[in-house]
Amino acid sequence: MALPLRIKSRWNKDGDHSLDEIAGALAFISWRLAQSKAINLHGEDFVYEDDVQRMAVIAEYLIFQLQIIDRLALQELELGDDARQQLVIAVAKKQADIIQDNSMDLFGEGDYVQPFLALINQRASEYAAYRYTEDGPSYPFLRHLGYEIQQIMGESQENRWVIDQVMDRDGPEVDRKIAPAMRDLFE
Repeated sequence: MALPLRIKSRWNKDGDHSLDEIAGALAFISWRLAQSKAINLHGEDFVYEDDVQRMAVIAEYLIFQLQIIDRLALQELELGDDARQQLVIAVAKKQADIIQDNSMDLFGEGDYVQPFLALINQRASEYAAYRYTEDGPSYPFLRHLGYEIQQIMGESQENRWVIDQVMDRDGPEVDRKIAPAMRDLFE
């Protein structure tokens, strides 16, 4: 059973905050959520072969959240196209920096940014076909996340039901955390 994850999404100081500051906070929050969900999968007795697999799952959760951030910026916060694009790009770059730092710690020197950014671009075109409403991600939106994580983890006896865990519990919970955090950061 997963322990509750506390997300700090209020600014310490009042005043206006730049899109870059908001993007930095969103990237950090999305990293914490992605990491928590990767740990949760292990806690639910799903099995990772190695840290490469675990990092790939984290990357999928980051990209899923980036798609939610993009949809919220458009639909709810009604950011203009330029501001929305600036926010999403800034979050993606900051997520990539976090991936780079953590991957270097785990796997050694290398360029982990470019493959992550390429994956973001690939997934963006895939997620574009799915709806996000005031109730959150649609069933196909969640299914795509579950499918991608299933592909990473394989369909061994231990991991056969990971898609259900992701679609029914973890994906919706990520949305329930990132969406209000984003709203709070824009207040």
